[in-house]
Amino acid sequence: MDHLAQIARSATPSTAVQFRKSAYGKNGVHDFLRDVLAIANSSIEGNRYIVIGVGFDRNGRKKLHAVDRDDFSGKPAYQALANEHIEPPLRIRYQAVTVDGERLGVFEIGDCQDRPYMMRVDHSELLRRGDAYMRVNDVPVKMGRRQLQTLFETKFRDSVSATSIEIGFPGEIIYKDLQVATVNLDKLPSAVAGWKLTQLMEARTRVAGATTNSMLARLTHARLFGSDQPYESRSTEDLLAEMQQIERQYRDHDRHFLFEEHKSDVQLVVYNQGEEAIRDASLTLVVPNHDAFHVATELPLRPMDGGFVERTRRERANYPSVVVRKKAIQVSTKLGQIAPGAPSEAFKIPLRLCAGHALKGRRFGVQYTLFAQNLRAPAKGMLRLLF
Repeated sequence: MDHLAQIARSATPSTAVQFRKSAYGKNGVHDFLRDVLAIANSSIEGNRYIVIGVGFDRNGRKKLHAVDRDDFSGKPAYQALANEHIEPPLRIRYQAVTVDGERLGVFEIGDCQDRPYMMRVDHSELLRRGDAYMRVNDVPVKMGRRQLQTLFETKFRDSVSATSIEIGFPGEIIYKDLQVATVNLDKLPSAVAGWKLTQLMEARTRVAGATTNSMLARLTHARLFGSDQPYESRSTEDLLAEMQQIERQYRDHDRHFLFEEHKSDVQLVVYNQGEEAIRDASLTLVVPNHDAFHVATELPLRPMDGGFVERTRRERANYPSVVVRKKAIQVSTKLGQIAPGAPSEAFKIPLRLCAGHALKGRRFGVQYTLFAQNLRAPAKGMLRLLF
């Protein structure tokens, strides 16, 4: 962390370091994606940095502007935005640092060896699929055909064919299909709690008269909750208010049910059948979304002493990056170097998913794309999940 503070304090604007007065926030996604593309495509070695909360006065002296703590909360999820919009995938960390008593933010972008980095999907009319930027005199400039051609020629000069790469599910051979067991999602803790509250509300409306209604409510409560939970007189309005809070109240219980008790672990292997190591590789998966299909965006909290506690930082960092959209789910992971001669696992911690009975008998296609610094073109293909 000290080296980030030192960069914020002492570095000057360059192709490797950019300064920005205010946080990007939800309204600055376009600028964030453009700036990340530009600095990732810089012709330099090593990491790159975007420092948030630093401006300059007329004399070129730095002026610090504190960054709100909420900008580090994951909303917007800057890493997820980069994963969704930029290819090949980039490694980005956003951290708070303190300089002269002020809280600043620093985006640290990993060594970018797989240039050019481009937009993989449209973000807006001004930032479309295939657009690429680079920093020229510390200003982001859109790249043209000549600049892109130069980068591609450099990339392909010592490249390896993607036909030497095989990707699939592990086993005695590399499989292209994976059987996934389905579960009854009606047993989700939030679903069970909601059903019980619904039964209580129905009991209230079944019999007219306050005395009888109260007795029926007590009997229904005892049948649903047992004697461990004492009866409390609650109005229909109270019960409706509880219903609206159920998903939030049982969020950790539901995640434990889906991604611990009933999880399906998904691991992939990458087999480099060539004679040369694949360098700076990263893998991206795209799978359809469905109401009965759940993929963990992070590891579930660990149960302890009747509650839940956070996972270790190492565990959280080793889980794949997952972005859930309305129609599709994207999974990304950095692989680094892939040595030739033997299959290697793609995920340090397997991807966790859970499928409901509504998917039984169906199949999902899983599109994969492997990027690497010395691949002539990305390795692409299709796998299948069979429910």
